[in-house]
Amino acid sequence: MKKPVWLDQRALVLLHAESLAEHGGLWGLRDEAALQSALARPRNVHAYERAADAARLAAAYGFGIVRGHPFNDGNKRAGYLAIGLFLELNVFDLEVEEADAVRTILDLAAGNLTEKALAEWIRAQIKRRKSSDRTQV
Repeated sequence: MKKPVWLDQRALVLLHAESLAEHGGLWGLRDEAALQSALARPRNVHAYERAADAARLAAAYGFGIVRGHPFNDGNKRAGYLAIGLFLELNVFDLEVEEADAVRTILDLAAGNLTEKALAEWIRAQIKRRKSSDRTQV
């Protein structure tokens, strides 16, 4: 990707809060440095991996949040939401069945799925939209 639209920490925290309000869970940031690290991870990948595509960068967000546990609760949901939001901002649709998404994120959290495998899974589930359809956030 040439110039990705990156996630904003405030936007992700608000999205996470909305998820907690809807589905329940303990509010709060467990480790702000872990959140900042998770948000910096895709930028680092982009800087050092020339072939990094949207799926690879989205996987970096998901992996960093799910495995880094920056929030007190809801890290798996927040990681999945980060993947989806990043793809949406960068003109991709994530088309996946809910059960498949749940299994994949649970495998990631359990350490049974690598970041590379997560990127491959995302790559198989996304479709590019026309750039004129870019979402404004």
